Amino acid sequence: MKLVTALLLFTVIGKPFASAADSGHWVVTWGASPAPQEPDAEARRKAKLEFNGQTIREIVHASIGSDTVRVRLSNAYGKDTVDIGSAHIALSGETSSILPGTDRALTFSGRSSVSIPPNALVLSDPVKVNLPASGNLSISLFVPKSAMGAGIHYSAQQTSYIASGDQTAAPVLNSPETISSWVFVTGIDVTTNPAASTLVAFGDSITDGARSETGANHRWPNFLSDRLLKKPAEIGILDAGIGGNRILHDAVTNVGFGVNALARFDRDALSQPGVKYIIVLEGLNDLGHAGTSAPLSETVSAQDLIAGLTQLVERAHEKGVKIYGGTLTPFEGTTYTGYFTPEKEAKRKAINQWIRTSNAFDAVIDFEKAVADPASPDRMLPAYDSGDHLHPNDAGYKAMADAIDLSLFN
Repeated sequence: MKLVTALLLFTVIGKPFASAADSGHWVVTWGASPAPQEPDAEARRKAKLEFNGQTIREIVHASIGSDTVRVRLSNAYGKDTVDIGSAHIALSGETSSILPGTDRALTFSGRSSVSIPPNALVLSDPVKVNLPASGNLSISLFVPKSAMGAGIHYSAQQTSYIASGDQTAAPVLNSPETISSWVFVTGIDVTTNPAASTLVAFGDSITDGARSETGANHRWPNFLSDRLLKKPAEIGILDAGIGGNRILHDAVTNVGFGVNALARFDRDALSQPGVKYIIVLEGLNDLGHAGTSAPLSETVSAQDLIAGLTQLVERAHEKGVKIYGGTLTPFEGTTYTGYFTPEKEAKRKAINQWIRTSNAFDAVIDFEKAVADPASPDRMLPAYDSGDHLHPNDAGYKAMADAIDLSLFN
């Protein structure tokens, strides 16, 4: 499945902002990768992904700070134009509240509302917000008429909110419902010094932080961001992980798993502002899903996945972007029936051997070693295991981040 993204670049009318905005050096401080729309109407309603006359207040966690931000709104995979009647940004308080004095209205080409065509992306005008590093933002969108959610990141590991009417400027939402997905909002960019850059963490559920504590921001890219804040160079992190994602095949039974990595690599990684580094941790689902949530006909060999990873490397290098390969983590004993077999394990080992020895990547990050049980290396260390013997817990995600050599980033 191919995504044709129409990028609408908006120009700020006049010069209302200080020199930071005028510098034009944008990097990503937060982002999430979208997946296709759920085709089943009942499933959409259950997941609260249909809107009509409602405000969506979405909570996101920044990596680096700035005094000037812009918001990326996406209608990715949408089939109809989506109207946003008004939009606001503020620093988050508790639950659906915002911090007093921080609310700002967003404009789009000087207008307070915007219509997003199918598959399109729109950028807000820059706005002054004193965003601290590791700060939480609330993005409030009013959807005035019937619209299906698009630009959806289904498993946010974060609670956001939906309320009736236009409450985009409300200090706290009145009678909100909760939602566990990010909708329409796919990125927050900031202006900062010319040496700053973006690092994209590109992968599947392990990069997405599956089974980490909701709202705690304990994904491994979050822990890495905390470490990078101690370096002189500012590096914003975009988490482009999608649970269930595969390198070579689209999702079959669950659209939330997203399109294949080769199809989404340009949009989710290479086209991001300021991108200088990519860390890839992907391939385990290509092995595990075949014969479980995907047909046996989608069984892949180690060489198939090596070829796919090589394509990602070549495309990154074509753009002058450094790309680091993460070794696939242990999954023996996983509670997902059929996901692990000895044959799949042999393929994982072969792929990791290639990652470590081929010199295809600019560097290797040994995630396997970071979380493996030394007494049983094909299994995850119990102290790092979320309980399904596939995904790390919060401590495991921290161990993964701690295994990354910060000298790779300057």
